[in-house]
Amino acid sequence: MTEPDVHALQRRLAAFAAARDWEQYHTPKNLAAALSVEASELVEIFQWLTPEESARVMERPETAHRVADEVADVLAYLLQFCEVLGIDALTALSEKIERNESRFPVPGRQDSPEPSDRHSSE
Repeated sequence: MTEPDVHALQRRLAAFAAARDWEQYHTPKNLAAALSVEASELVEIFQWLTPEESARVMERPETAHRVADEVADVLAYLLQFCEVLGIDALTALSEKIERNESRFPVPGRQDSPEPSDRHSSE
């Protein structure tokens, strides 16, 4: 089986929504809220686990299935959000990594400028 590409998945999600007349609800605001809810459902799985338990969460089939489902939900809403706003998710990620590599250089490298803020998400 070949791996699906991001754009093919976005087309499938759009077709799924269109067939059910859900496009009217897929506004940036609604999709951002849905993304937040699904991310919270993923967090909920880990909420009371110790760091050690969380590292082993995929070892239990019932928990692994829940985690995979929530990851899929988060990704689905993120891809739909990007589609609606015209954001190429992979390009945005690549550009963000490049900015972070510049902002947060490898410690001890002489050719690296000093980082400005280690905790900013920009």
